[in-house]
Amino acid sequence: MEPIPGDVVRELAGLSDAATLAGSARFFREPVCCRGVKTAAVHAVARKHWKDVEPLGRARILALCEELYRTGYLEDGFVAADWAAWIAPTFEPGDIDLLGAWVERYVDNWAACDTLCNHAVGDLVARFPETVDSLLGWAASENRWVRRAAAVSLVVPAKRGAFLDDALAIADLLLLDRDDMVRKGYGWLLKEASRRHRDEVYAFVLARRDVMPRTALRYAVELMPPELRAGAMKRG
Repeated sequence: MEPIPGDVVRELAGLSDAATLAGSARFFREPVCCRGVKTAAVHAVARKHWKDVEPLGRARILALCEELYRTGYLEDGFVAADWAAWIAPTFEPGDIDLLGAWVERYVDNWAACDTLCNHAVGDLVARFPETVDSLLGWAASENRWVRRAAAVSLVVPAKRGAFLDDALAIADLLLLDRDDMVRKGYGWLLKEASRRHRDEVYAFVLARRDVMPRTALRYAVELMPPELRAGAMKRG
């Protein structure tokens, strides 16, 4: 019998514990719908069911992922994000629109955003570099999580040294964003880009340090030597 999201939902519900549920609230500023299951246990559930899900094929797996997202629970979405990342080798360029729609409709916190975008979206963009243009469009969204997604989707590729120009362009588009979660997102992107392109990221930050929000600036220079961090943090 084909596995259904209900199997996953029931298993996750059975793993809930009060202490984990209470602790989850400390990680978010906004209300988040949680079952109270430890992250390692959630990923174990995803792996357990994957042996039955994998043979179903890309289209059916994506449909199952969306059904899990529709429940509204953080942990259910983590399973969906895992499955989406595991079928990344089968993605097509047009799937960027589906993943973007998931962010728009179902993501309501930083953990859900980063879990989906660091892996599934980032892997898709790495395979099809032309899809990075979609991320530039996301940076103009009215949805705070879509804007954060524009940045964090490039975190892993940027860490490997890829997409520098696009990372800087996205950071420029988000530079004066008023949302702290968005600022932290593009600051994180710049930090990871600095691993391979320290001089370029430092020049970018230095040229904008008088207007760049301090939160983003601190993230961006976190991996740099003390003297460069001090120079970047000094206002003109």
